[in-house]
Amino acid sequence: MENKTVKMIYGGYHRKSTESEDRQVLSIDSQIDEGKRIADSLGIKVKPEHILSESKSAKVTGKRLKFQQMLSMIERGEINGIIVWHADRLSRNAMDSALLIDLIDKGKLIEIVTPAQTFRNTPLDKFMFMFQCSQAKMENDKKGVDVTRGLHKKASLGMYPAPAPVGYKNDKYAEKGNKVPLVDAERFPLVRKMIDLMLTGNYTVAEIWRIARNEWGFTMPSGKKISRPTVYRIFSNPFYYGRYEYPLRSGKWYDAIHTPMMDVEEYDKIQFILGKKGKPRPKSHIFDFTGMMHCGECGASITAETKIKRQKNGNIHTYVYYHCTKRINPNCTQGSIEEKDLKKQIVAEIESIEIPPEFHSFAMKWFKKENEKEIDGRNAVIKANEKAYKACLAKIDGLTDMRAGGEISAVEFAERKIKFLAEKKQLDNLYGDTSKRVDRWLDTADNMFTFIENAKDKFENGTIQTRRSILSTLGSDLILKDKILSIDIDKSLFPIKRVSKEANAISKRLEPLKTIDKQREFDLLCDKNPVMRRR
Repeated sequence: MENKTVKMIYGGYHRKSTESEDRQVLSIDSQIDEGKRIADSLGIKVKPEHILSESKSAKVTGKRLKFQQMLSMIERGEINGIIVWHADRLSRNAMDSALLIDLIDKGKLIEIVTPAQTFRNTPLDKFMFMFQCSQAKMENDKKGVDVTRGLHKKASLGMYPAPAPVGYKNDKYAEKGNKVPLVDAERFPLVRKMIDLMLTGNYTVAEIWRIARNEWGFTMPSGKKISRPTVYRIFSNPFYYGRYEYPLRSGKWYDAIHTPMMDVEEYDKIQFILGKKGKPRPKSHIFDFTGMMHCGECGASITAETKIKRQKNGNIHTYVYYHCTKRINPNCTQGSIEEKDLKKQIVAEIESIEIPPEFHSFAMKWFKKENEKEIDGRNAVIKANEKAYKACLAKIDGLTDMRAGGEISAVEFAERKIKFLAEKKQLDNLYGDTSKRVDRWLDTADNMFTFIENAKDKFENGTIQTRRSILSTLGSDLILKDKILSIDIDKSLFPIKRVSKEANAISKRLEPLKTIDKQREFDLLCDKNPVMRRR
């Protein structure tokens, strides 16, 4: 060895994690064999008590007992060299990497030997060791970010991003990232029979569990008999009617594309039955207009609740009522209004808006013109940022070369790196914001055309999101008082009602004109109209 003044005593460290980070890594036995080969090639003998192995992740510091034992052995002088398959076996986090570099700086750790490289107490060796460990951490962090992003994307597309619940099975043959839970032909009908028994109201969950277990012989895919907690989860999981929350307790709900086992009315009835039995009822129902209205008496928010009424003949009816939360004034006298009556008022407001055909043409031309301006603005911003972005990348590349060449210290490198990476992140955000400008502008336009193109039909037959969008476009200051919904047109997100009045007035003035002439004159008058210009 190069260092002749210090007697070298080597230890071996071998690690394989059970997590996905190590799927392509050699097994511990293979790492030990590789360590022996390195020792033999260098004429080194490693005592058995100095060979340490463990199956632990290195992402977080302080979790590996054998690694801590190795550090203690180095501190006590029992070993001063490490034979390891790769630098990332020693560390995947900044703290553990720093501990090893500190031991090298103190002269207690002389060498770290891998099959490809030996790291000693030189600026370049220490930099390359830290670089390899940091690269492993970056790859690991990136995998975590990519997996999380992929799961969120999958959830937004309606594909349940978790193992399929009982009654369904995972599709083993679908393309990765496009897997939808499939119907389990063996268990799906049995789970549905359990739901039917629950809907009668004549069976407890425990009774249904005993029937499924003892009479039907219901078993899980593992071969074990179904458990009582599993039955409770079936009855309380919105997945079975086609909705799910992801991540859990995040408040973000998605409509699923898998085959539902029941409808939302059946699910609500089951929750009602469970509630009567004293069991918790999950807050899973999503109401159309909660969070959009305020009480006209006390100013508190308007909330909603479901009420289920059971008739003597066994029929069950579900009603949704909106009412003041009374959080500001517990003595607020406002009563509740049924959802169907509230919707009638909203539909009447929509029907009061009449848009003449000429306004369609005028609005389309106006938005096209404005959109062209927006695109020009976006391209100008991107062009201005491009030069700064390239300059920032050049700084980062140059900084790495300077550190590798020993021109700057580790402290200087770290300080400048933080500064340059912050600058790069800021430029990345600018790119993202700029690319969304046109999208935001077109979203604004879409809010308007929702009314122009069959707003009433979309409100009555569209999704919850569509109904909320239409109501928010009608007005942002929605007051409910004495069971009447009032909208302040002057505070509307897009006061289309006032625009429609002006548009109709202009259209009626031009009725004798021919179509082409009328459109030309209509456009001119709209451009000059002070109400139109403001709106």
